[in-house]
Amino acid sequence: MFNILVTDDEQIVIDSLSFIINKNFADEARVFTALSGTEAIEIVMKENIDIMFMDINMPGLSGLETVSVITKLKPNIVFVILSAFDRFQYAQEAINLGAYKYITKPVNRNVVIETIRGAMQLVQEKQGKLSADMELHKKLDLVSPMIENDFIYACIYNNDKSIDLSSYLDYFNLTDNPWVFCCFEFPNINSDNQYSTYLKIHELLNTEHRCLVSSFIMNRIVVFFPIFSVTPEYSEIQEQIKKFYTTLSYNITTGIRAGVSTIFSDKTKLQASYSEALSALNKSASGGGLIFSDGMSFTGEQESTLKKSSTGEFKNQIINKLSSGDSNGVKSFLELFTSELISQQLPGDKIKNSFFELIVTANNATKEQNKAFSSDTFDNAFATLSTENDIKLIKEFAQKFLMECTQAVSSVKKAEENPIIKKVCTYVDENLSQDISLETAADFAGVSSFYLSKLFKEEKGETFINFISDKRLEKSRQLLSETNLSIKEITAEVGYNDQNYFSRIFKTKYGLSPKEYRKVK
Repeated sequence: MFNILVTDDEQIVIDSLSFIINKNFADEARVFTALSGTEAIEIVMKENIDIMFMDINMPGLSGLETVSVITKLKPNIVFVILSAFDRFQYAQEAINLGAYKYITKPVNRNVVIETIRGAMQLVQEKQGKLSADMELHKKLDLVSPMIENDFIYACIYNNDKSIDLSSYLDYFNLTDNPWVFCCFEFPNINSDNQYSTYLKIHELLNTEHRCLVSSFIMNRIVVFFPIFSVTPEYSEIQEQIKKFYTTLSYNITTGIRAGVSTIFSDKTKLQASYSEALSALNKSASGGGLIFSDGMSFTGEQESTLKKSSTGEFKNQIINKLSSGDSNGVKSFLELFTSELISQQLPGDKIKNSFFELIVTANNATKEQNKAFSSDTFDNAFATLSTENDIKLIKEFAQKFLMECTQAVSSVKKAEENPIIKKVCTYVDENLSQDISLETAADFAGVSSFYLSKLFKEEKGETFINFISDKRLEKSRQLLSETNLSIKEITAEVGYNDQNYFSRIFKTKYGLSPKEYRKVK
């Protein structure tokens, strides 16, 4: 069953097309209708539309503007453009937007039937290609680890040079990248947990850097580490491999032995680079350690020192990752931060204080980049940490807040890159005391309200209305703390007409009435 949407501001055209479709495709099509571009977009968001007839000239959002918006939302819809004008300019623009056909009014029944049959066939072709692409990706997800394994085995055992190793690199699109080989030897690995450990190692390493990972060869794993830097420095690669080593030591087991080759770019030297990494591994201490082919070492003792480093170092790393919008990095260093606190066997109050300091620092760092940031989680932090004694739950609470901070920073970074969002945010800041609506902001930015709403949600991570509300409440907190304005004056200053309503939503958000908040401050 095909879903067909007919959009035209003339009811007679809608009735005519609906009649033709229902009479000739009763068992094949379901008809939806819309009298405007905005209504059409709403239907597209709710229904799985396959084919769309769109009038080119409509009041408000024009047909071509509507097609442009919908194409971004649902790129697989087949469009048929309707127009009372046989103009080349319109037809050309419709084709540029990917329209299937351009039909002039009044519509001819036979032309409509022929067009619908062709559009149905095109939909089926698109769906078939999409299904085939999805199936291919599923197969590749299953096959790729096997090919990674085959490639590394070929590098190790291709003594007679009979296998063309460059074809593997073509498959992984790594033909032009230099590389290093890494060999890792894991103690306490047995046949019962080898496969699950391999999967975990594969995921851990590829989370940090794209690389090819072999399955276990006895108790060893070999890693092909491609280099994506234009001018690679071995010292930079060493730092990345050290992070690999620390990640594996923290998540898999301690006492890992590892060796790393120098940088290679000649594909005829793949086996030689593996041999170099293996030679470095054999020079590492029996108790664990990382050896580079240039003689530099990163021993088990250094690993222990890293784990016992001050919480301040891990806290700084968390803030650095947060400031760059790296949620995975924040989570990783929070794990290290928590484990290090536990390993020091500190009293519960000191652990809580460390978490509270981290939360306050994160809040300040986030506000430096996102002035509008506010969080109920932060507002409740002191009360939560005062009453909670389970370190696991404290860590989860901290992670929840840190993820809010990271998202807030990321949204600002995106907004900085989008001039429309930046323009609207400035408009809001300058007009908080005025009646601001989505429509007035959209008019100011020169875009449709639908487009601004969608863009705002994508860029800022919240709706435009919630953004305005948060801005106003944050401004009111500032005025309560820094001025002697009356609550009635502050209510008007932040754009509310009803003081009672303002007080209610303020207390809902912050747990205190404006009057109580001012007393506390």
